[in-house]
Amino acid sequence: MANMVTITINGRQITVPAGTLVIEAAKQAGIDIPAFCYYEGFSVQAACRMCLVEVEKMPKLQPSCALPAAEGMVIHTESPKVVEARKSMLEFLLTNHPLDCPVCDKGGECELQDMTFRYGLGESRFLEIKHHADEKQWSPLVFYDPARCILCYRCIRVCDEGLGVGALGLSYRGVSAEIIPNRGDHLECDECGWCIDVCPVGALTSGTYRYRSRPWEMNYVPAVCTHCSNGCKTTLSVRNGEIIRANNRDRSGINGEFLCVKGRFAFDFVHSGERLQTPLIRKDGRLEPASWSEALKAAAARVRASIERNGKAAVIGSTRTTNEENYYLQKFARQVLRTNNIDHHRSGDVITLLQALGGREGALATVQDLYTCDAALVVGADLSQQHPLLAVQLRANWRHHQSPVFVISAGPVREDQYAARSIRAEAGTEADRLEELRADLQARRNLVILYGPSMKGEAVRRLVAFGDSLGIPVKYVCLVDYANSRGALDMGLLPHLAPGYRPVEIPGMTLDAMLEAPDLDLVWVVGANPLEGGRRFVSRDAFMIVNELFLTETAQQADIVFPAMSLYEKNGTVTNVCGEVQRTKAGPKVMGTKSDLEILGLIAAQLGFDLGVPLPDRVFEEIRREVPGYNVPLALIATGGAAPTKPPAVPAEVDAQPELVRSSGDTLFTSGTLGKYSKKLGEVIEAPGRLYQVLVP
Repeated sequence: MANMVTITINGRQITVPAGTLVIEAAKQAGIDIPAFCYYEGFSVQAACRMCLVEVEKMPKLQPSCALPAAEGMVIHTESPKVVEARKSMLEFLLTNHPLDCPVCDKGGECELQDMTFRYGLGESRFLEIKHHADEKQWSPLVFYDPARCILCYRCIRVCDEGLGVGALGLSYRGVSAEIIPNRGDHLECDECGWCIDVCPVGALTSGTYRYRSRPWEMNYVPAVCTHCSNGCKTTLSVRNGEIIRANNRDRSGINGEFLCVKGRFAFDFVHSGERLQTPLIRKDGRLEPASWSEALKAAAARVRASIERNGKAAVIGSTRTTNEENYYLQKFARQVLRTNNIDHHRSGDVITLLQALGGREGALATVQDLYTCDAALVVGADLSQQHPLLAVQLRANWRHHQSPVFVISAGPVREDQYAARSIRAEAGTEADRLEELRADLQARRNLVILYGPSMKGEAVRRLVAFGDSLGIPVKYVCLVDYANSRGALDMGLLPHLAPGYRPVEIPGMTLDAMLEAPDLDLVWVVGANPLEGGRRFVSRDAFMIVNELFLTETAQQADIVFPAMSLYEKNGTVTNVCGEVQRTKAGPKVMGTKSDLEILGLIAAQLGFDLGVPLPDRVFEEIRREVPGYNVPLALIATGGAAPTKPPAVPAEVDAQPELVRSSGDTLFTSGTLGKYSKKLGEVIEAPGRLYQVLVP
């Protein structure tokens, strides 16, 4: 246990670990010390001097962001001398700062504005003409106004230390000093926009939010990002039913303030002009608009006819729909359509991992474990490109705790920058190189192993056997592609496994088998695009119903198309790559759409089947009762937390079907079908990017 010291701040005695910065010690006691350059978790800059405090027996004011707490310190944070110093610092900062608060996007959220109201002088002694520099556009997503910049260097540090990109630097000196991109006049980076959110003033602004709204005019909705599987919390700023921006400045999710380019900017697909807003029915060979009543009746009649003649039905589910919708969909398939022909796009071999682990407790890592583990091994994945939050967690663990990372990958990855050891191995051969790391890994106290889609079947069993042989606690993460890829597996969107990985009596057809089946009578596709790239169902006579946001290749071949809501438009839960359940809430409203849960519920009701009330809360209650490992604390997820699930062991005799595991290989700038309809992702010069390419200027 760390040595403890007792200090006194504003008359209150506080005991903290030795070495704790005074600014952090004060925060723990609920005492706010203002600062511009200090940013928790990153290196100390001590440049702005706003956090100066008075320490008894010290002749000068001290920067609390760089002052370690020592036994017996007596500190004053609001003494007359301190207040006067802060007033003077603000006067200097405002010397050349433009007084354009009425048009600045940071108005109402500006830390400089807040401090000026709190400590600022009514008049300035500096009457000279302000030094001015023109605003610059670094990319379609990031604008920089040097006149507003207070040179706190937060943006440089989060880009360099937090992401390992180092896209920003400093030019000139004194009054002419500016933040600049390290590639001439433009950004070439992850385009994550983290620099915008950490900027305490309006120097860095968003290309999606500029001049569109004020913070008090918007409603703030907690949602889970619909793109990759990391499960980042994103707070949607919604005005008049439209998403204006996305961020997570309150640090309320598992991702803290971090979001990648997709989480922060790629919400624009929601309001794309290509969104479907009315049902479509094929008439005389063409899809024609129809009312919801007509489309629902037509679909119900066709499903009833298929059931009555015992036609062969197939259902394809989604990795972006909620747990409630996935659970209800498999229930609809098995109870209404009387079929186990249900599958989805699988992107990671979770089933083999659960088989190999045999139901042991605590063997699956959480997102937090990546920050606290003693070492990590990344196998067969370009983590920074495919799973940016997990990559940020590992990098923060290395920065703060010096925990090493080991890499086995097919090409260069950003983790190579700080990896204790990197090994290149062709996809599918990574397991052959594990022994080379044995000595390094055995020396650690514990380990987290993350593996990608190239590790499947026997390779996963070898990986778990290797972990068991190390003689240390080992946890695992099977990397999957999309927002609810893990939830789709857990909820039973599988032809041979019901919810909770329970084997069914008569396995149905896999997705590949559905495409090749010559005798399908009915196909229902929910939020997926299996016909992408020109593929078609061999069974040309099958009647196809599709729930979709856009007129995708699959929807174009459908007989009935229902306009569905995106994940940002509905309530429910999703399960991230680490098996943690989070709640997402409805934000924007797109006219004419319905949730997939509501669509299935309406059809089931018309057919006379009672599958339970199609409301998210009611369905989740059933999931908590019926799906092993999902009886998670409601209070935890209701307050924005992430609750880890405890999936059961999968029987050894179950065929894990590893040959069906195929990752889409998305990068930071692609996101399957949704990525095609996000203009912002397509505008940045890095798009579409590729794996095993280190994007560092």
